[in-house]
Amino acid sequence: MKVQWDQLPSAEWSEFHAAHQGALQQAWAYGDALTSLDVVMRRAMVWEDGSLVAVAQFMCRRVAGYISLASCTRGPVWHPDVRPEQRAAIYKLLRQSIPLPRVRVVLFSPDQTSEQLDRAETQGMSRVMTGYSTVLLDLKTSLATLKTQLDGKWRNRLVKALANDKIRVHVQPSVKRCEWLLGRELDQRETKKFHGLPTDFVQAYIAAATDPRQAFVVAYAELGKNTIAGMLFLIHGRVASYHMGWADDQGRQLNAHNALLWQSMAYLQDLGCEVLDLGGVNTHDLPGISRFKLGTGGRAVTLAGTYF
Repeated sequence: MKVQWDQLPSAEWSEFHAAHQGALQQAWAYGDALTSLDVVMRRAMVWEDGSLVAVAQFMCRRVAGYISLASCTRGPVWHPDVRPEQRAAIYKLLRQSIPLPRVRVVLFSPDQTSEQLDRAETQGMSRVMTGYSTVLLDLKTSLATLKTQLDGKWRNRLVKALANDKIRVHVQPSVKRCEWLLGRELDQRETKKFHGLPTDFVQAYIAAATDPRQAFVVAYAELGKNTIAGMLFLIHGRVASYHMGWADDQGRQLNAHNALLWQSMAYLQDLGCEVLDLGGVNTHDLPGISRFKLGTGGRAVTLAGTYF
């Protein structure tokens, strides 16, 4: 088994990542975007008998001035033929060979649920953090079937929003609209006192993509001359990830987000996306947003957690 670090072929990484539906945090453009924002990233490709079996991307930082902390979020991305015992060996190899100064702390947050994670895979590691929850929509399913899977109240709000001929919905890879929406995101972060990836990350992610128009899409709703709601999705291979949304009082009252998400699902299907990852679900701290995501009828998953 052989590990290559950092000086890697981006096209081969992206092809492997897309083929195995890797998460956004393991996309090549994600790493490039963070690197442009002065985040230290380390990338590894793992080979066995001449075949690529895994890719892993780590976000790195210094803690307490002397500890090198490396975190592989929702990774590695595996070839499905890699057995649990092989995965355990690859985790060990990655920890030992990562090019960072000692003392090193290397964390892995597999993109698998507890039920999917074989005990043999994490042998010798300890779970240090509970798992992230999200909702996954299968875009290979027809729109007609997806509509039947919607929660009844969610579907009623959608029908009402789509029937309102005063609302105009647009879904397009518009940089101008993206920048406008990121401005609204900064406003709501300040108002609601929450944090996230720097908004500059989005522009950097789009710039890092091979084809920027295939890297994102903005959905927005207009009422008269006013934009009342918007949503941003980042695309990586055959998967799209919800990144952020905003609505004013009118947008919320008119259920604009239901229409935006529905029209975005159709757009992403046409683009060839097979999965829509709706992002974090936290019914305790974000009950309204979580109910909205769960109301789509998608598959709610909680990942196994973070291991050291």
